[in-house]
Amino acid sequence: MQKSFLLYFLITIIGVVFIGRLFQLQIVKGESYDPLNNEAVKTVFDYPERGYIYDRNGVLLVANQLSYDVMIQPNKVKQIDTLEFCKLLKIDIEDFVKRYNKASRYASYLPSVFLKQLAKEDFAFLQEKLHKYDGFFIQKRVIRKYPINAAANVLGYIGEVNEQLAKKNTYYQAGELIGKDGIEKQYENFLRGIKGKKLFNRNNLNKITGSFKNGEQDTLAERGKDLTLTLDIKLQQYAQKLMVGKRGGIVALEPATGEILALVTAPSYDPNMLVGRKRSENSAILMDPKSLEKPTYDRGLKASYPPGSPFKIMNALIGLQEEVISEQTSFYCYNGYRYGNRKNEFMGCHCDIFGRPIQLKTAISKSCNSYFANTYKRIVEKNNKPSQGLDNWSAHVKSFGLGNYLGYDLPQGSPGLIPTGKYYDQMYRYSWNASTNISNAIGQGEVQTTPIQLANFTAAIANKGYFFTPHILKGVDKRPIENATFTEKKQTTIDKKHFSPVIDAMYEVFKTGTGKWSQVKGIEICGKTGTSENYTVVSGKRIKLEDHSILVAFAPKDNPKIAIAIFVENGGYGSRIAAPITSLMIEKYLNGEISEATVHRETSMLNISLQEEYNKLIPKIETIAARR
Repeated sequence: MQKSFLLYFLITIIGVVFIGRLFQLQIVKGESYDPLNNEAVKTVFDYPERGYIYDRNGVLLVANQLSYDVMIQPNKVKQIDTLEFCKLLKIDIEDFVKRYNKASRYASYLPSVFLKQLAKEDFAFLQEKLHKYDGFFIQKRVIRKYPINAAANVLGYIGEVNEQLAKKNTYYQAGELIGKDGIEKQYENFLRGIKGKKLFNRNNLNKITGSFKNGEQDTLAERGKDLTLTLDIKLQQYAQKLMVGKRGGIVALEPATGEILALVTAPSYDPNMLVGRKRSENSAILMDPKSLEKPTYDRGLKASYPPGSPFKIMNALIGLQEEVISEQTSFYCYNGYRYGNRKNEFMGCHCDIFGRPIQLKTAISKSCNSYFANTYKRIVEKNNKPSQGLDNWSAHVKSFGLGNYLGYDLPQGSPGLIPTGKYYDQMYRYSWNASTNISNAIGQGEVQTTPIQLANFTAAIANKGYFFTPHILKGVDKRPIENATFTEKKQTTIDKKHFSPVIDAMYEVFKTGTGKWSQVKGIEICGKTGTSENYTVVSGKRIKLEDHSILVAFAPKDNPKIAIAIFVENGGYGSRIAAPITSLMIEKYLNGEISEATVHRETSMLNISLQEEYNKLIPKIETIAARR
């Protein structure tokens, strides 16, 4: 009797435990139950079409094409003819084992990519025999297609999600595609859309027995949003064409909005190189750290250069604001500016105005170093406190967006460098004056800027004292973006009245000054040519290389429509390459075509290659690397 009671008691207790557990699983946890991590439920994702990308005029820049991935779920793989399977996929046994182990480590019960982006003919052949290989299936995937070979640095590319990211972000699974650079990365959440999913019950034999919960948790895929960029692809293509055989960066902005019209890095590459089965092979070539070409390195955003003579405009504006000069202030030039008694304490000048008074307009148009060395000295030593004076100078410069990242909606570039009084206090232990860093007067010295910063600086001049944050996104699904960051005016510290005389002088640059050979009939271009000294160190010796060619400009003079900054590495004088390319871009953008009067200039720029000059760098760089 006692034994029977004990038996009934145990049966009752066990029954209660089972019922309680069933209640917990089906009722308590039923609503929050995650079927994705349960082997009894099969999840099939429906990948949405990624959003298209257009330029400002509606030209299609990025589209989609269908791809086929071979998927694997390791815990379902049974005995297969591995050799035959490898032949079908055109891989070897070693590669098969490597891919299988990687999938198993990720999650044996979850599907992941085994082999991506099959060719259409391979997919058709494999599909007929895939039923023989348990645990493998085909999944359609949408990949990118680039109708136009341009703006690869702007558009970026997509790549596979790795295991680390998949663990951090539950939206993605390893092997899925995600934006890796440029617009694709910056606006991934817009472009990717939302995955759909269907859930299916499976029995103990892993066979589908029907929809999970009658499809209540199934969702439809939502297509990604289309983006309209501020880019003018025709201008972008034209600028890239002009930069063939050269290295450098070009940035063109619309002054009235801050919209980026062109963002060029040279050399560049065909964006289709990072699509398809050859992506890995091509990326190894494009991203080779030993290469001096660096086609994936965006020189427009990341390359820091001394700004050279265009920076004289900055010192002119600061000098006027601080009232240390006026339009009528005169300085003399004797082939340069002497700032000490030693032989090497002399800044040479090529303005060709010897022993005569030089005023602001002529100083800018003829690019007189002596004039701006005197101006800089007066700014820094205004109150006989160089550190304080330089801080004041630095604040003015930074108000134009130099020395920081600007806040544009593209992957972060370089902040450049605008020194402060503290910078030199630490460098020279509080014993210095304006003569110590006089090179800042002409955009050399420690000052470093990027092409996009100089383009923004030029736009601020065109607007007579303010600018809008440069940006690349114009609209989403054909609706204009509403972002206060891009529509709020950023005021500089220079009063509006001081810009007119500087703009007149910049117009004189193209009329009678250093840019006169690059005039365009019917277009009033305001600009400033520049040459940036370029050095490298070999075996402990500082060796001078060919200078960089620089130019900043905007046009027309009244109601400006475009502002440009261009750096051509090792291009020599600004008037040699930078000025002609700038005038051609301005003419192309404003008139839509190149006139017969300037077609010879176009032919010349298209035919100029600096590759021979760049080849000279290779042994120098190799020498440096060997010493290290």
